[in-house]
Amino acid sequence: MSGPEIGLAFAVFLACAVEAVEALTIVLAVGTTRSWSSALAGVGAALLLLAILVAALGPALTSMPIGVLRVLVGGLLLIFGLQWLRKAILRAAGRKATHDELQIYDEQTRAAVAAGPRVQGFDSYAFAIAFKGVLLEGLEVVFIVLTFGANQHHLSLAAIAAGVATLSVVLAGFALRAPLSRVPENTMKFAVGVLLSSFGMFWAAEGAGADWPGGDIALLAIVPAVLGMAIAIVLILRASQEQGARSTQEIVELTGAPHEQTS
Repeated sequence: MSGPEIGLAFAVFLACAVEAVEALTIVLAVGTTRSWSSALAGVGAALLLLAILVAALGPALTSMPIGVLRVLVGGLLLIFGLQWLRKAILRAAGRKATHDELQIYDEQTRAAVAAGPRVQGFDSYAFAIAFKGVLLEGLEVVFIVLTFGANQHHLSLAAIAAGVATLSVVLAGFALRAPLSRVPENTMKFAVGVLLSSFGMFWAAEGAGADWPGGDIALLAIVPAVLGMAIAIVLILRASQEQGARSTQEIVELTGAPHEQTS
């Protein structure tokens, strides 16, 4: 496989693994608390709908002129990737709470218990929550699979990477019968944000007519550059937060009273 193909498979695998971990937490909560059969039925319905979307939109995207496709895909990936990267940077800098699967599992479990007693047969609550959770998380995966696969004309490679990631997470989750809280989810999201932003920048510029020095090899410079910029922002935000904490502490020590923050 070429460099971009390896990058494609790796980015899709990571992104799908992250979304699968989040969807699995929801399914485990309603399945354990309410009804496994109804929860799995919701999962199946959501996966069927997602497969239909891929089958319907995939050929339409691949039939577009390559220049138009790369501008469209590159722009969308850049916007999408920067959103992932922004949240990952804020988490890494301590400005946003990290994703805690155990906490989410507990919240989903309490909500399932509060929804009423377990029912015999079909449980509409378990079905609806599992369906919604898998569908919402899966839509992001479908977007990444379609954009990466269509741009490289390797929809099957992107789909295989997504399938392997999903299967790995599902097998691990059901083997443990617990949320995968030890998966470095926030680190994975940071990596996905860097990769999506880098590929988006590369393809959007190519589609607009720019020629990257060395062609695809330019990605070996773009990805580290985006990563370095993201790490630098994290360090700046951390330093700013530490400076603010020190200033607050100094005020408290000088006044001898707690410092009241104004909104």
